[in-house]
Amino acid sequence: MSDSDTPTDSPTTATEPVAGQDVTGATGSAQEVIEVKRGSFGVSGTGDTSGFGGLVDTIETAPAAERPYGGWFDDATDELELALTDRGLPATEAIERVVIEHGEITYHVRREHLIPFVTALRDEPALRFEWCSGVSGVHYPDFVGKELHAVYHLTSITHGRSIRVEVSCPDTDPHIPSIVSIYPTNDWHERETYDFFGIIFDGHPALTRILMPDDWVGHPQRKDYPLNGIPVEYKGATVPPPDDRRGYN
Repeated sequence: MSDSDTPTDSPTTATEPVAGQDVTGATGSAQEVIEVKRGSFGVSGTGDTSGFGGLVDTIETAPAAERPYGGWFDDATDELELALTDRGLPATEAIERVVIEHGEITYHVRREHLIPFVTALRDEPALRFEWCSGVSGVHYPDFVGKELHAVYHLTSITHGRSIRVEVSCPDTDPHIPSIVSIYPTNDWHERETYDFFGIIFDGHPALTRILMPDDWVGHPQRKDYPLNGIPVEYKGATVPPPDDRRGYN
């Protein structure tokens, strides 16, 4: 093999996407590049002997859906837009985009409009999403300005429908309004998301850690959280953290 055939971790070329860039997906809708991964197994430089050093994997946002959505999605969205307008909030101001994937609909909502948005979902008779089963956190370290996401799962028992609501916030300002006043079942779920991801839910009645000790440093489910572990005491013996252990002598 000649030197020119040797696989290397080459720098980004003009034809490769970069994080933060808008691209056009297969559906023709605009997508934003969250991250571009190169190589495999986290190896960089000359140490990659896997043969996968030339791989380029682009992580993109899901494309925005276009009308008609199909099924009951159009009727529900029409009712939602009317309900928001009645509350003095234009739907185009509250909703960043709508995504439909795998037969499910997700509304990406601007955080400052989350409270009136979910209130309309709960109270509008044609919608009646009475139950929020919880909120989950997501961390995209390279998604500049939208590193932290809160994803809510709502169900209408009246109409037999389920939707998602997704809200993002920057790592430098990790604040999202609490919806406990609208959906009280979110009390512990917001505490868990705060505990593991560091999202601060403004207005929560008692936003404290729920699984980790009160004095724990960091948020364990963030992707930038160190994985080396901590020593554990067990019946008088000490088990070293994983990165200090040896599998053989």
